Amino acid sequence: MATPSPLHLIERLARQVITRIPPPPWAVDEVQRRIVLLLNHVLMQEQAATERLTRQKGRVVLFQWPPFSMCFVVTPAGLLDLAQPGAVPDLTLTLADAYAADMAQALMRGDKPGVRIEGDVQLAAEVNWLADHVRWDIEEDLARVIGDAPAHTLGQIARRMAEAARRFTGAGRSAAGGTTGAAP
Repeated sequence: MATPSPLHLIERLARQVITRIPPPPWAVDEVQRRIVLLLNHVLMQEQAATERLTRQKGRVVLFQWPPFSMCFVVTPAGLLDLAQPGAVPDLTLTLADAYAADMAQALMRGDKPGVRIEGDVQLAAEVNWLADHVRWDIEEDLARVIGDAPAHTLGQIARRMAEAARRFTGAGRSAAGGTTGAAP
C-alpha cells in the first residue's frame, strides 16, 4: 500500500474543511468573477480564440473539480461570463485528478490532466483547441507594469525554476531511464 504524500494529506484536510465550512457565497462569486476576467484577458490576446468561441455563443460549459465547480456561458463577443444559476450545461468537464499535486506533476511532464467529458462534441473540440493553442504571456503583461528588462529577467528565473522542478520530480526522464531533450 502506497503512503500518501504530505501534499495529499494537506489537500485532503483542506477539502474537508471547505466541505464542512464552505466559504461565504459572496467570496465564491468574487473569486469566480476574477477567474472569468483572467480567462477573458488571455482569450482577448488570441483573435482566433475569440473567433472560434463566437460560433459557440450562448453555450454553457460546466467545469468541475470536486468540490469546486464553475459554470461559464460563451458571450456573442467570443468571451466568457458566469452562467446564470441553474443553467443547463451543454458540456461538462470534470477533472479526474483528485489531488493538485498529481495534476501539477502531470502538467510539468507536459501531459494534460485527465478530464471526463460529457455533452456536446463540437463544443468539446473548441475547448480542446483553446487548451492546446491559447497561452497566457505573463512576461508581456508583467513588462507593461515593471518594464521589459525586469520582466524578461523574472521570466528567465521562472523558466529555470520550472525546469529544476521538472528534473526534481523526474518529469524530465524518459521510459528508458535517460533524460529527454538534446544530448549535451
